Amino acid sequence: MSEDRESNGHKSWLEKITQAFAHEPRNRAELLEVLHDAHDNKLLDSEALSIVEGAIQVADLQVRDIMVPRSQVISIRADHTPRDYLPTIIEAAHSRYPVVGETLDDVKGILLAKDLLPMVLHDEAQPIQLKDLLRPATFVPESKRLNVLLREFRSTHNHMAVVIDEYGGMAGIVTIEDVLEQIVGDIEDEHDIEEDSYIKPLPSGDFIVKALTPIDSFNEFFDSEFSDEEFDTVGGLVMHAFGHLPKRNEVATIGGYRFRVLNANSRRIHLLRLTAMDA
Repeated sequence: MSEDRESNGHKSWLEKITQAFAHEPRNRAELLEVLHDAHDNKLLDSEALSIVEGAIQVADLQVRDIMVPRSQVISIRADHTPRDYLPTIIEAAHSRYPVVGETLDDVKGILLAKDLLPMVLHDEAQPIQLKDLLRPATFVPESKRLNVLLREFRSTHNHMAVVIDEYGGMAGIVTIEDVLEQIVGDIEDEHDIEEDSYIKPLPSGDFIVKALTPIDSFNEFFDSEFSDEEFDTVGGLVMHAFGHLPKRNEVATIGGYRFRVLNANSRRIHLLRLTAMDA
């Protein structure tokens, strides 16, 4: 009898697979049901399921859902000298920056950090003009679908776009990494820390801290005295200080330490940059 039930269950599973892939599912709910059945039957691992669900979700999301908002955009003024903008680039450690005129709405182009490398060997008597290093900026509306934006990023080889509102002003920026993270999850970058460590010192004296760092490990490393009665991790402590789920580049000061969010999504904080205020 048990073999009959197992056989029937297997047959039911095969029928679902056949219906899903031999014919188009009647709706998205049916497709997701089949995918979850595949996961339950060990034919699809959790990571693959998450990627497929993310790919499906991208078609429903718009640029406004994932963009870095205007208030958090790190930009460079077109009339600034290297002495003015290099500290910003070193501190932010991004690969691309919008270059603007007097306001954020006047975007002149995009500066790639790697394009500044020739300055190291350049004759100081004839300084490089920032305008000569700019790449053309790509502009997209807030309402653009992410799957369409991803296709455009791939075809044009651009990695950043300036998001504009209905009046033509800058609403924010969006990168290809922002889109891909909606599909495959968070992508590690040069700030990320090895799997077996929580805290990474930087040459500047700052530290990169994983949000999952246990409070007691943080206290031991920095000789601090944060309580672990209410929160288990540094991420929980920082989120409480913000009072909301922060986005990238938001800053909070707690007990003599400044925490800047380096990486976060719609669910939780991932990476923080810590500066000891009394250093």
